[in-house]
Amino acid sequence: MAAGEQEVPKVVAVVASLLERAAETTDYAAVDRRDSPFRGRSRPCISIRGYVDRIFRYAGCSPSCYVVAYVYLHRFSSRQQSVAVDSFSIHRLFLTCLLLAVKFVDDLYYNNAYYAKVGGISTAEMNVLELDFLFGLGFDLNVTLSMFDDYCRILQSQMCVESPSSTCGFFDEEEEQSKLGEEQQLVVGGQG
Repeated sequence: MAAGEQEVPKVVAVVASLLERAAETTDYAAVDRRDSPFRGRSRPCISIRGYVDRIFRYAGCSPSCYVVAYVYLHRFSSRQQSVAVDSFSIHRLFLTCLLLAVKFVDDLYYNNAYYAKVGGISTAEMNVLELDFLFGLGFDLNVTLSMFDDYCRILQSQMCVESPSSTCGFFDEEEEQSKLGEEQQLVVGGQG
């Protein structure tokens, strides 16, 4: 790893893995869905794992944002079943989920133009995707502490399935575990 380069947290890698699997499953099923603002004309050249790594490197989001973004994607795909979560749409969907998650979870974040640049789309497209996603969710962005914990457990169990020989925790140090606990409190706006 180069000097100044952050190691990708396990939770981010697990989310990327699940996104990749979801897109591949939908691609394989050859599901025919309507066009949506999230669907690209062609598959992006960068893999979803590479894309998530890039976003992590440049977006400055906390690890909690990736969990909340995964919650949003699951919620959106449950409510908007006509929007395919496939290799044509997964990049834009995830970028939009993360944009909303960082606004909801983190105290400091960049503007839409910055996230659009990191994600390789125009600011105008980022704004359209954000609005379309919000309406698709019915503006339901709240993630309770228990829901956050449930998704953390799901992601952690998925990590254990993927690499059973390694430690199954998201964090290598107790300090990092403590940080996640603090971030969980922020996710629910002080509910406890």
